Amino acid sequence: MKKEIIAIAAAAVVLVGLIVAFGISSGETNIKFEKVSEKNMPREIEAEILPEYRDLERALACRVGDEIYVIVTRGEKPTAGYEVEIEKMTLESRDDKSNLIVYANFADPQNGENMAQVVSYPAAVAKADMTGLPDTIELRSEYAE
Repeated sequence: MKKEIIAIAAAAVVLVGLIVAFGISSGETNIKFEKVSEKNMPREIEAEILPEYRDLERALACRVGDEIYVIVTRGEKPTAGYEVEIEKMTLESRDDKSNLIVYANFADPQNGENMAQVVSYPAAVAKADMTGLPDTIELRSEYAE
């Protein structure tokens, strides 16, 4: 009987540890999203938002009509061949504030690879399954190898 109680208590401690380790208790939620190609991008994003933020490396969100769009920009690059892709989005809720975390992969051209010698502004756009804009946005990027 005593061994059973100890085993149950140990299992409970392990379960609580897993919940804390994986962020379930922090109010983190995965956000569903759909990548938007350049040809399907809303005119407001293409004409107004991208030109204003294209020189910066950042993530931002905007509302176009009833939809929420998330944009990741990489700034000005000296050649073609630089890329950005949105991999995942999560929403954290703390103290009645929401923080959108955007996970993005960055890719640079390989050394010695011939690229068009034209200034580029890599960006990725996604339509997010959200009802409102977050209070803050955080960009977490990784470089592809």
